[in-house]
Amino acid sequence: MNTMADDLAPAAPFDRLVLIFNPGRPGMAGRIETLQRDLALDLQDLPVELLPTDFAGHARDLARSEAGRGAPLIVSVSGDGGYNEVVNGVMDVPGSMAVCTVLPAGNANDHHRSLPARPLTDAIRERRVRHIDLLRITFGRAGGEQVQYAHSYVGFGLTPLMAIGIEKGGKGKVLELISVARTLSNLRPFELVRDDGATAQFDSLILANISRMAKYGTVSEAHRPDDGRFEVVTLPHAGRWKMALMTLRAVTLGLGHQPAVSSYAFTTRNAVPCQIDGEVVHLQAGTHVLVESAKGALATI
Repeated sequence: MNTMADDLAPAAPFDRLVLIFNPGRPGMAGRIETLQRDLALDLQDLPVELLPTDFAGHARDLARSEAGRGAPLIVSVSGDGGYNEVVNGVMDVPGSMAVCTVLPAGNANDHHRSLPARPLTDAIRERRVRHIDLLRITFGRAGGEQVQYAHSYVGFGLTPLMAIGIEKGGKGKVLELISVARTLSNLRPFELVRDDGATAQFDSLILANISRMAKYGTVSEAHRPDDGRFEVVTLPHAGRWKMALMTLRAVTLGLGHQPAVSSYAFTTRNAVPCQIDGEVVHLQAGTHVLVESAKGALATI
């Protein structure tokens, strides 16, 4: 397995540790209590702040506020969606000295599983920062542009439809696999227009900075989230059986090596759902989408 950049430099000492979490998530109270106790024992010189969220999107507001002062280590105790909010909050503050990391506490923890993991207290004690890439997604509409960042992937077609189906069908591996099967039966192709004017129909399009996603699938053999490139995993429209075979291969053997690029652009021909780090957004027809690798944009441990 490839490692991330070797030129790691000691970071300036963190002035505090900030835990951002959803207090309403089952088991979260006990998780935070245990984590707080362990941190107090192992890192007695580092102040710890607890910042519970009150509503969807609040984690981004909290992270933005914290990133604007001092040199915090912001820990998102969450799944991929919660960490996405924290990352975007930090990216809202140009020149921030904040460092981010995630402790997995969600239904999907693809980002955590795809990167080398070590105990939080050990990583904090070493105080060495790694810089990894983000995906910068620019949505162009008649009313202007909107920019979002993804720490892991952007998916169109099957990926967001699976997320919607799972949300409606219930949690748990059996229920989720049933939901995926139903999604395949209802899958409809979507059409994109590239910047050179060429059109293409897809059943699935994934732009990924990590190797694993959707909890079951290995979309790429690449393990380099710091090389300024991301993988493009496409399935041109070919019917349900081919889509089913691709899904089966992803959850068993993996999809193997995929082409890597530093940017990818197109315009939607019709309305299409899009999934960013686990969260689904709906794009209008005629939306221009530009995905770029923001090399080394995120400081993490």
